[in-house]
Amino acid sequence: MTDGFEFTRDGEVARLTFARPEKMNAITYGMWSAIPDVVAEVEADPALKVLVLTGAGKHFSAGADISEFRDLRSTADGAATYDKAVDGAVAALTSMRKPSVAMIQGNCIGGGCQLSVACDFRFASEDARFGITPAKLGIVFHFDSTRLLVSLVGPANAKYLLLSGELIDAVRAREIGLVNDLHAAEGLTAATAAFVDTLCSRSQASIRGMNRIIEKIVAGQRTPDDEVDAIRLTALHGEDYAEGVDAFLNRRPPKFTHR
Repeated sequence: MTDGFEFTRDGEVARLTFARPEKMNAITYGMWSAIPDVVAEVEADPALKVLVLTGAGKHFSAGADISEFRDLRSTADGAATYDKAVDGAVAALTSMRKPSVAMIQGNCIGGGCQLSVACDFRFASEDARFGITPAKLGIVFHFDSTRLLVSLVGPANAKYLLLSGELIDAVRAREIGLVNDLHAAEGLTAATAAFVDTLCSRSQASIRGMNRIIEKIVAGQRTPDDEVDAIRLTALHGEDYAEGVDAFLNRRPPKFTHR
């Protein structure tokens, strides 16, 4: 595993932890570059159903490691190479069929916030702070990440975050839809775990199919295509559909088998 990460498995749940607490979990070029491989590993492992992203210590992530920029982003070619790694990490998370959950404490700023937005869900502690700060560095934010942010919080709130570079607290982040829910710091892990357990108990055929359709809608697709039709038809003929209907009619919890 790349320096700066810890990757663990706990039953059906994978956890990717930013593990540079002395740097507030700043994300290095190597870490950006490694995220697609982590995602591919989770997607390929039939025993895993959910990926959780979090940070070691007091913070989720303070963003990209700016100390690398003079060496890695000092030229146009260097910046393009660096940005390709960032775009690859975001694309890997947003294209996951299996759900991803960001569990956020402390600072979630810059690239850290960018990765949290690329996840399907965001649960935060009440002391968390959020911001996306390219305007403080003379950088124009990535197109796909901007699109994701606009789809999540709307254009007005996206402009506030991007153009001002100001930080907002967890309550405001919840109000604008940047996070799904807030919890006291001491209860964040348990609350996130409970939601992850709920995801694991649902039909994985349904979850992965709907996650793909939502991804297509966010990307701008307005009508179903052959892939959408195939996803829905495959589910209709799948074991999970038969089990779900039978469980509902017999008033029992379903036991889905699709992995």
